[in-house]
Amino acid sequence: MSVAAAAFAPEPEPARTGARLLVQTLERLGVEVVFGYPGGAIMPVYDALTGSALRHILVRHEQGAAFAADAYARVSGRPGVCMATSGPGATNLITGIANAMMDSVPMVCITGNVAQPLMGTDAFQEIDILGLTLPIVKHSILVRDPADVPAAVEEAFFIATDGRPGPVLIDLPKDVQVGETDRPSAFSRPNATAGIDHDAIARAEAMIRQAERPLIYVGGGVKIAGAVEELRAFAERTGIPTVSTLNGLGCIPTGAPGFLGMMGMHGTRAANEAIQASDLLIVFGARFDDRATGKLSEFAPHARVIHFDIDPAEIGKLREVAVAVQGDLKAGVAALNPGPLAIEPWMIRCASQARRHAARYDAPGEGVYAPALLKDLSEKAGVRFIAACDVGQHQMWAAQHCAAPRPQAHLTSGGLGAMGFGLPAGIGAKLAEPDAQVVVVAGDGGFMMNIQELATARRYGIPVKVLLLDNSGLGLVRQWQHLFFDRNYSEVDLSDNPDFVAVAQAFGVEAFRISRREEVAAGIDRLLAADGPCLAHVIIDPKQNVWPLVPPGKSNADMMEGA
Repeated sequence: MSVAAAAFAPEPEPARTGARLLVQTLERLGVEVVFGYPGGAIMPVYDALTGSALRHILVRHEQGAAFAADAYARVSGRPGVCMATSGPGATNLITGIANAMMDSVPMVCITGNVAQPLMGTDAFQEIDILGLTLPIVKHSILVRDPADVPAAVEEAFFIATDGRPGPVLIDLPKDVQVGETDRPSAFSRPNATAGIDHDAIARAEAMIRQAERPLIYVGGGVKIAGAVEELRAFAERTGIPTVSTLNGLGCIPTGAPGFLGMMGMHGTRAANEAIQASDLLIVFGARFDDRATGKLSEFAPHARVIHFDIDPAEIGKLREVAVAVQGDLKAGVAALNPGPLAIEPWMIRCASQARRHAARYDAPGEGVYAPALLKDLSEKAGVRFIAACDVGQHQMWAAQHCAAPRPQAHLTSGGLGAMGFGLPAGIGAKLAEPDAQVVVVAGDGGFMMNIQELATARRYGIPVKVLLLDNSGLGLVRQWQHLFFDRNYSEVDLSDNPDFVAVAQAFGVEAFRISRREEVAAGIDRLLAADGPCLAHVIIDPKQNVWPLVPPGKSNADMMEGA
């Protein structure tokens, strides 16, 4: 071939390596964003990423990748994808994987590993990530042949989303990533599961018609199943009052008629009293978590239970049920139509209790009152507001006081309660829904756990807003030590925190401070109007507590209230 001819010859096809098949399969499945951090054992995958349609977000810690992928999934409804190298890269994903498992979030986590001949030899950065994550994944796959990569990825996405969602781990030895194949495999999707149990629906309808004090108990499964509109229609059609778990917030809009608020340890008195007085609980996608029920043996003592859930393991696990409706929640709620109900006295009673125990925002003093700040912030942010909450007092205040017109409005680490979730979750949420007004609601303790992700927000120009409530301590732990440990404040003092405004500015992020109530309105406006990432450092009273509170081991009827 002449030199001229060679100049116009087509580029040779890239080798069909396991790494390239992985990237191509992710593209084919519609993945747009991948969160990760490279390293030796996953380097072939990162080599194959170059020039692909995937947008890779380089986080500054693998835990940030897992949390960001988790929030991306919660907001978009599609599986979040994160990846890391072997050894410490893989182990740094573990908290985020556990978080997704506890909250039933679809996620595909891809780890590199040492080549198969080195497995079991204690090779550099070798770790048995399948064994370590076995209790906290829905499924895990060790790929042993490059030809199996496409089928493994397709299977992982199917399992992550089918039925009750959860995280799936794919572990790729390095020799599988670099190995070539000409016979890639495909995954055979199983047949659809059975439909609705119409006999159970009929029994549930009869029980609802007989009830005098029915109550709808909304869990996070409603959002996961895409059953929000069906639930809202059912609640509006029947007039049955509604309570929500932490992860169910937003399924019924804040302020909707009959909505009594969050239940449980930091729930509203109206919600908890309604549960204790009810004679029928209609439970949609909830698991009777201890933070929701309080002392289980005294929870809803007069109520029979109708339980809708896709996971048969949850039905009857903690509370005996009168009617079990196992299967697709969206179809189940849509099919439920008990007809007219005679529950007006109960509706009036619940509405009266809601008005009587409504939150007050007229706290005395000149300092910033966090509940009022959060209420005003969420209302100004509008219907596209998303609060990406860290874990602590601020998390509970956000749950109690932020407007939640839709389930995406409240992102939180519910089951695991993982500090450090807020900032990477905000990044993932903003990438999933660029037009949303995403605000990270964080405390000074949790914020320090993944503060490095400010660099990620700055690098990619992700205009996530951070509301940092700083009480110079671990507020929720301090509150418990104050109430239940004779005020022995052990290891909760964070008064040596850095200057958070200076730290944020060092990352190249706009930042300012609010310390007085008169500065709040302008501060909210500035935060929400910022073009890029922005941090509002808010000084609050270290003695502020979250009220009401159900003490540990007590019934939800035994609520404590502060001044």
